[in-house]
Amino acid sequence: MIKILKYGEVANSDIFARVTPTVNVEAIVADIIANVRENGDKALYEYCEKFDKVKLDALAVTPEEIEAAFAEVPADFLRILRTAAENIRRYHEKQKRNSFILNEQDGIVMGQKVIPVDRAGLYVPGGTAAYPSTVLMDAIPAKIAGVPQVVMVSPPGRDGKIPAVILAAAKIAGVDQIFKLGGAQAIAALAYGTESVPKVDKIVGPGNAFVAEAKKQVFGTVSIDMIAGPSEILVLADSTANPKHVAADLLSQAEHDKLASAVLVTDSDALAASVQAEIERQLPLLEREEIARASIDNNGKIIVAPDLQSGIEITNEIAPEHLELCVDHPFDYLDKIRHAGSIFMGKHCPEALGDYLAGPNHTLPTSGTAKFSSPLSVDDFVKKTQYTYFTREALSRVAEDVAYFARKEGLTAHARSATVRFEEEK
Repeated sequence: MIKILKYGEVANSDIFARVTPTVNVEAIVADIIANVRENGDKALYEYCEKFDKVKLDALAVTPEEIEAAFAEVPADFLRILRTAAENIRRYHEKQKRNSFILNEQDGIVMGQKVIPVDRAGLYVPGGTAAYPSTVLMDAIPAKIAGVPQVVMVSPPGRDGKIPAVILAAAKIAGVDQIFKLGGAQAIAALAYGTESVPKVDKIVGPGNAFVAEAKKQVFGTVSIDMIAGPSEILVLADSTANPKHVAADLLSQAEHDKLASAVLVTDSDALAASVQAEIERQLPLLEREEIARASIDNNGKIIVAPDLQSGIEITNEIAPEHLELCVDHPFDYLDKIRHAGSIFMGKHCPEALGDYLAGPNHTLPTSGTAKFSSPLSVDDFVKKTQYTYFTREALSRVAEDVAYFARKEGLTAHARSATVRFEEEK
């Protein structure tokens, strides 16, 4: 049963405790990465056989396989995928940045170029569930950014295939290449390249502990989006919220993973008790009851605050991945929320909208990192290059100042590089 904690009556360490996965996979992942770097495709085939229990003839998904998968997906679901893709495109198009130029002073031009990375790698999880939504959320911003080549990896099933819905989503999103790869070995292949898999510049997408550790270890060779932890939801609700709805929303994240955390923060004792009872009523209705039960019992909590303002302060300290404002006038509170990955406004905006259809991205900062990081966006797939142009006359106006500054730092060669161009005039 989910526990109820009274803020101010229990230790803050209980209120703000986080899920801390104890599995240590650092050495295992390091060995996998080293093997892939040394042996390339040979290592990938061996890991597919070992971990995915399938012997592949080829790593790459063929155009024929994609077309066959597309034909296999029900028409109604293809319609929903296209609707979701259009909503995601519409939202992310607004994130595009433009290059700029400054030429307000005589003889001086400065600017910034916004340039997409050459190649982006998308990791799409497999295993207990297939997530076509992740394909759309990760691939569409990359294509909007102008990335020339988007490479996707996803683990095959024992039939040697990637689920048809994943391949259909990839086609709709415009993915350029797809490989049957999962786990740390897939991250290593994207980071270093093999005979079949091209090396990428950035890797994005969620995964298990092995994938997260692999992304951590290859960072620096490539860029990554984030080190994602277990999924989180925090519902901030007052006494007017419907306990049935709140319980359903908490369980929507609890069913993801036994390590997921579902938190309610409220100023109402009555709502806290009702939601606790409602969760117990709804749990047996879930197909993933065992997973959700473990999440709720081990990581779930209801925090009763003295007032809603205190609830907002608690929310900002937790900095949740997903935040629902289950109140009548949510825009009254929006400016007070400083730390959250994605905010769902009002009583009719369940977090599941953001997972699938609304448009904002669902690849979000977890484990409190919303205090300093952002959702996946078009910005993740571009880099900025700056440039500067000075005429001789413009340089002459500032050369002595540059030299003076440089000498203050003890860098006389820097100083001379600014003044040497005018020595013949003296």
